[in-house]
Amino acid sequence: MKVIVVGAGIAGLTAALSLRRAGHSVQVFERSQLLHEVGAAIYVPPNATRFLTALGLDPTALGFVQQKRASLVNRHTLEPEVELANGETAVRVGGAKLWYAHRVDLHSGLKELATGRGAGTRVEIHAGQRVVSYNPGTPSITLENGTEVTGDLVVCADGVRSGATQVVHGQPVAQCDPRPMNCAYRFLIPADVLERDDKTIWFNESCDGWTRIFADVSADKRLVSYPCRNNTIHNFVLLVYEPRGDGAVEDWKAGVPVEEVLDRIASFSPRLKQVVSKATEVKKWPLISRNPIPRWSKGCMTLAGDAAHPMLPHQGQGGAQALEDGVALGIVMHGATDASDIEARLAIYEKVRRNRASAIQTLSNTGQDQVQRISHQLAEYMAPEQIPQTPGDIFQYTYGFDVVRETLGAMRDYQPGFQLPRDFFEREVLGVPGRHVAQSWLGWGQFGVAACRSDTDMNTEYRVSMRWTVQRLQTLDSVVRERKTSFH
Repeated sequence: MKVIVVGAGIAGLTAALSLRRAGHSVQVFERSQLLHEVGAAIYVPPNATRFLTALGLDPTALGFVQQKRASLVNRHTLEPEVELANGETAVRVGGAKLWYAHRVDLHSGLKELATGRGAGTRVEIHAGQRVVSYNPGTPSITLENGTEVTGDLVVCADGVRSGATQVVHGQPVAQCDPRPMNCAYRFLIPADVLERDDKTIWFNESCDGWTRIFADVSADKRLVSYPCRNNTIHNFVLLVYEPRGDGAVEDWKAGVPVEEVLDRIASFSPRLKQVVSKATEVKKWPLISRNPIPRWSKGCMTLAGDAAHPMLPHQGQGGAQALEDGVALGIVMHGATDASDIEARLAIYEKVRRNRASAIQTLSNTGQDQVQRISHQLAEYMAPEQIPQTPGDIFQYTYGFDVVRETLGAMRDYQPGFQLPRDFFEREVLGVPGRHVAQSWLGWGQFGVAACRSDTDMNTEYRVSMRWTVQRLQTLDSVVRERKTSFH
């Protein structure tokens, strides 16, 4: 089967790799020239790690950093106030490690697996090819130079601005301005730059695998940092609210001076501002919230990644959901024959992926402490018993999912005896711990569960379940136990 993939990002490359392993001929059309490194760091949580390593990705060889600690840190004293996770949390809950990766390193690893040696026909990537129209009926795409490219299946993974979304959905997709934070600043600072200055060297101390969250809750400002590339680079993201007019669009390339970031964090520790001042390239873009769409496929054309479900960063699951899309597509398409069979398999892809991604998309539009406020929205995508009531429930839902197992089960309902090629995976897919094991860890583990679990999630009020007690955190500067004494 000839497959066309639009977009060579995380979703597109994973889909291309997976479809290659399923025995198909895959061509990828990418708008950019793929010449320059772009992007910052990204979480690779256990629900993605479990199959990425099975596909042959080696996190250590690519410089990924394993999460070893996540803390809420006082923005004035720079002292950790609450420990949110340690190195065992992801494994205990999700059965696999949580990694911090530079996006470019993850992208390079996926590209090598898709185009390099291994099972199946090598994927062809056509860079500098902008797609201007999509035809689900053929199915085909038309390039900017007028060339029409036809295939048996078209996977549109060309991002949040993809024109395929409206083609498949049938109408423009509404967007809204998210609250309380709608603007992100991202920047990277090399560890050796901090090492050369006595005033900033402190930030490198014990930084291995450590996520630090600094916040001015009253002003809706969150500065988050974690390392990547073997701890040689610190990744930063600052979330703020910025009034803006209607019609705002996402812009991943808007450069701003570091002084704009320093102005935003004027109330933070002078020592922390000295660290931030070392940034030489800051990117700023608005965050746009969009509701889930009711269909991802039309004819033999389907959506994946941000084209299907763009997400705010509050759950740290945007990349992982794109990865789940990609591997699921390869599984459902193994053995596909004619157009009617492809359409039936795309329905299975949506059955496995759409409700889950839509639920996480909805969860990503709010803080983990406010999940009960959106229960009615989640009910459209989740069974009543699945709807999270606590932050721990959210982690169980996001981390404790095996997309390979779920997709294989759905395919065996469609085609009894369905099996993947023996060389689809290079090693065993990591399983999910028993629910009772995960719940016991979430309920009273050493570090327990916090509402602020992702790289950007923080809200005015949240709960942290810890051994023997529950604290309600009103701000990062004042932590008050519901039982008895002060925790500040």
